[in-house]
Amino acid sequence: MGDVMSTQIPTQEAKSRRSFGRTVKNYVALTKPRVMELLLVVTVPAMILAQGGLPDLWLVVATLIGGAMSAGSAGAFNCYIDRDMDRKMKRTENRPLVTGEISDRNALVFAWVLGVLSVVWLLATTNWLAAALSAAAIFFYVVIYTLLLKRHSEQNIIWGGIAGCFPVLIGWAAVTGSLDWPAWVFFLIIFLWTPAHYWPLSMRYRDDYAAAGVPMLGVVRGRATVGLQVILYAWATVVSSLLLIPAPGIGWLYTAVALLAGGYFILQSHRLYGSAIRGKEGKPMQVFHGSITYLSVLSIAIAVDPLLPF
Repeated sequence: MGDVMSTQIPTQEAKSRRSFGRTVKNYVALTKPRVMELLLVVTVPAMILAQGGLPDLWLVVATLIGGAMSAGSAGAFNCYIDRDMDRKMKRTENRPLVTGEISDRNALVFAWVLGVLSVVWLLATTNWLAAALSAAAIFFYVVIYTLLLKRHSEQNIIWGGIAGCFPVLIGWAAVTGSLDWPAWVFFLIIFLWTPAHYWPLSMRYRDDYAAAGVPMLGVVRGRATVGLQVILYAWATVVSSLLLIPAPGIGWLYTAVALLAGGYFILQSHRLYGSAIRGKEGKPMQVFHGSITYLSVLSIAIAVDPLLPF
């Protein structure tokens, strides 16, 4: 009897641990961690550029925590609002609200709690401007993009993408308490980069978006049109990146990376368009992932250049 109980208790404990771990994993999934990671990648470089060197470590950590909660809140709100569309798309069929592993009510509460905590946290650990920008980022992504634009306009990702530019401003404001022109140039780079980054994804998942009734450009326009738009925004992104060269702290490393990585980004976009005008799908996901690499490398150069002794 004792042997039976001794085998049952660990089994029950193991099940409880697995259940808790799965619950945590599902709530993390609500925050769209891959999107969050990309947003946080640009925050630290903005802080280093604003400081002209390494900012206080605690300030960096506090800003990243607040930024993560802000981005996570926006992602959770998005999952809640778009749960009807997510049920129609293969790309999103495993999201927690689709599988039912998290209830709609709990997801909404979670989104609100994260959003409020992000603002309160940044207000307590940084300054009022960073906290206000966090609230504005959530509002823009949830209301302007998710509620107003996503379901009704093929230009949704252009203006909705503004929400993804806010981490740069939050990071800069956390350091300086203000927003200087280099912060707005960095903002512009990400604003122009977003359509060139996202539209290839809409080409790849055209059928998914069509089934969900989302008028992404890849759904309502032909491949050639989308490919041309990707080229135009890729060029605009690279040109705007050169505007940052005169900023204090920016030197040869950033200049070289902006030109070389930018050239590769443009080359990929031209290849995609070339395939489109020949009636082929091409490799839109290669452009999608390449755009992530481009922004990551550019951000690293922004972070490293002010730390170089020459």
